[in-house]
Amino acid sequence: MLHGNEKWKGCKARPNMYMLYSSKIASRHCLRTPHLWDGFEGGALMSLFWVVIRHLAEIEAMATSKKVITKEEWKKKLDDVKIRKEDMNKLVMNFLVTEGYVDAAEKFRMESGTEHIDLGTISDRMAVKKAVQCGNVEDAIEKVNDLNPEILDTNPQLFFHLQQQRLIELIRDGKVEEALEFAQEELAPRGEENQSFLEELERTVSLLAFEDVSNCPVGELLDISQRLKTASEVNAAILTSQSHEKDPKLPSLLKMLIWTQNQLDEKAAYPRINDLTTATLEDPAV
Repeated sequence: MLHGNEKWKGCKARPNMYMLYSSKIASRHCLRTPHLWDGFEGGALMSLFWVVIRHLAEIEAMATSKKVITKEEWKKKLDDVKIRKEDMNKLVMNFLVTEGYVDAAEKFRMESGTEHIDLGTISDRMAVKKAVQCGNVEDAIEKVNDLNPEILDTNPQLFFHLQQQRLIELIRDGKVEEALEFAQEELAPRGEENQSFLEELERTVSLLAFEDVSNCPVGELLDISQRLKTASEVNAAILTSQSHEKDPKLPSLLKMLIWTQNQLDEKAAYPRINDLTTATLEDPAV
């Protein structure tokens, strides 16, 4: 880890801008997987999860040598675990709604007969998310307030991160003076009230100290990944305000599958799923 001035080596500084900001602060006392389920028709994914858990318990009491489970035995055990199609449909719909695939959700609702959902709320939420991803943060804030003003009123961290993203976009566009003024008037007061906000603000404003941030420690703030991080935070907040889960269940279930397979690897040789996009059972490695 770099300390002190070491982390700034190789960066061409613009100390006048950074010192200008620092003096102003002193004067105030100072963030495509819609096809994941394709390979899990008939409840294979959930079935496999419970089969693996059952085998972990059974094999625990056996000798230390690995048990070999053939593909035929494994498929039979999968078939013995009954998963309702309605539950699988809800799992898919949960993913589509949470991730905002409006057209796919509507088509799937019509084909599967899954309970009706308000697809209009998905479109509104995705409009907010897209605005942030495109750097139109001010527009995103207006859209959030149109949806529900309490979202930002009751979530100061989210509002700060949106304002921080606005500052980043101003810096990206080379609007130095406007960025300094915005930081001083909108973000500095919040930084005075919250130490973590102040640290994030100082880190963001330090972008102004460099003409070339590509090799500097704060350059990642200008990456698209920062926009995506902020957009995901806004998306989760809107979902929570609408009494929806902020994260889809399917990715968590896949993580559980991977974990249980890794646990079972220590106990037995069995038909493993290595490619989650196809859910193909591989022959056990003996």
